[in-house]
Amino acid sequence: MSRSHLPSGRSRSALRRPLQAVVLLLAVIAGALTWTGTAQAHGSVVGPASRSYHCWEEWGDDHMNPAMAQEDPMCWQAWQANSNTMWNWMSMLQDGLGGQFESRIPDGKLCSNNLANFESLNKPGAWKTTTVGDNFSVHLHDQASHGADYFKVYVSKQGFDPKTQSLGWDDLDFITQTGRFAPAQDITFPVQTSGYSGHHIVFTIWQASHLDQAYLMCSDVDFG
Repeated sequence: MSRSHLPSGRSRSALRRPLQAVVLLLAVIAGALTWTGTAQAHGSVVGPASRSYHCWEEWGDDHMNPAMAQEDPMCWQAWQANSNTMWNWMSMLQDGLGGQFESRIPDGKLCSNNLANFESLNKPGAWKTTTVGDNFSVHLHDQASHGADYFKVYVSKQGFDPKTQSLGWDDLDFITQTGRFAPAQDITFPVQTSGYSGHHIVFTIWQASHLDQAYLMCSDVDFG
């Protein structure tokens, strides 16, 4: 029997080619998975919970439960619109805004950071709220420990109704801007307000330190 042929009549080199193709394919898949994991390793405001984080925290391990439609209809419509709204709660970032938030993010698109995958977060409705007082803390969880150049915090104006109105820049009161924060998985800072009651949106801008990446997030609160 010739060394260059197997009993089937196929050469060894012919058999190697599909094997090499499989190895290459596996390498590409592994690389893609590694890249995806890194790309998604960002963060969000978890207290008071951003809209996307709340949906993941409340329903991430129970997303097939039909009770979501009645118990949490805003998360239900977000899940139906795009499952990435829940699964990628940590990935609401825009690159290269250069601090030009008001000119680059249109009215009505603030809660999604003008990202198509998160469009459902802009929809007015009975979003679940976190009860806060006049003075509360904002807690960011950042899986990749990017740190922050600063945070900007706004609160929707008294009289604005998150159940019936989409959020625009003129609907916001500017509350505070922080200084820099060193890289850490968890960052917490205090916020002081007065004169608010009922359902409001706390709108937070997180300008990450490692690149020009900005995260714009809406958290629904009830000033008790």
